[in-house]
Amino acid sequence: MACEHPFAGYIRKLDRGDSLTQEEARAAMMDIACYEAEPQQVGAFLMLLRLKQKTPEEMAGFAEALREGLPTPADPPPVAVDWPAYAGKSVQPPWFLLAALLLAHNGYPVFMHGYSRRDERLYIPAALRALGIEPCRLLSRAAAKIRQEGFAYLPVENLSGIVQELLGYRKQLGLRTPMHTIARMLNPFSASLTLHGVHHPHYAPLHQRAAHLMKQQKSLSIQGGSGEFERILDAPCKLYGLSDGICWEEEWPADETLSLPKNLDLDHFSAVWDGREEDSYGRAAVIGTVALVLRGLGRVTEREQACQLAEQWWQTRNAEAAA
Repeated sequence: MACEHPFAGYIRKLDRGDSLTQEEARAAMMDIACYEAEPQQVGAFLMLLRLKQKTPEEMAGFAEALREGLPTPADPPPVAVDWPAYAGKSVQPPWFLLAALLLAHNGYPVFMHGYSRRDERLYIPAALRALGIEPCRLLSRAAAKIRQEGFAYLPVENLSGIVQELLGYRKQLGLRTPMHTIARMLNPFSASLTLHGVHHPHYAPLHQRAAHLMKQQKSLSIQGGSGEFERILDAPCKLYGLSDGICWEEEWPADETLSLPKNLDLDHFSAVWDGREEDSYGRAAVIGTVALVLRGLGRVTEREQACQLAEQWWQTRNAEAAA
């Protein structure tokens, strides 16, 4: 009788409805990353995880395994914020990108990584080019740009080939796989704060608990616009934070005075950043998102203080950019 493939044990455990321990999840993902699991096994593994719903322990173990394979430079830049951008925007442009640039201009270096699909959504590379900024193609180049300018964006295909490959299983399976969640947790430069925007609110506390298991210094998870880390203005925002080993929760009230019109015009987007045009929703989204990050960083502890500082930065952004 032929010997059973070693990876089959993980599939059988998930099929029973059982969860993997953090160490089992790490070992299983190492097998996948080292191509020791067959493609059909990987597909079955990902779909069983989707049906069962992943646990914080599984999320942490998968992310730890994938981080080991990243080509991180020996002397990484000092990154304050790791900002994943994997969902794309469907109604408004990515105002969170302007929030990231605003933070970078004010002394908080940001590394953004993400994924783009060929669909109707608007992704970060197109928005960056509208601002005259080119995405990086190498992690070493991203590190240099962070040191020079405080911000860099790297597509996931230039960050991790195996993660890009696993994300691509969506095309074969026709369903979104758990890798869209795990890719957000890579944090290759070990930034002090990791951000997690989710579409379904029940995922936010899972990210919080997974970050705690990974001994992340600070993290902040929210239900964000289109699933990105961007403040949704017309609904209360529940914050799931982690600060130095302590998990915390807060709720920020909605701003019901602002509607959400559909506008994906990148010329308008860049004109708002340059100060040539106004957009009340975009301005509020940027300020609200910056305020959330300031709270996550621990720069301020009160919502009003965070919003006031973000408002000040927005008003002086052109002078900061010129400087």
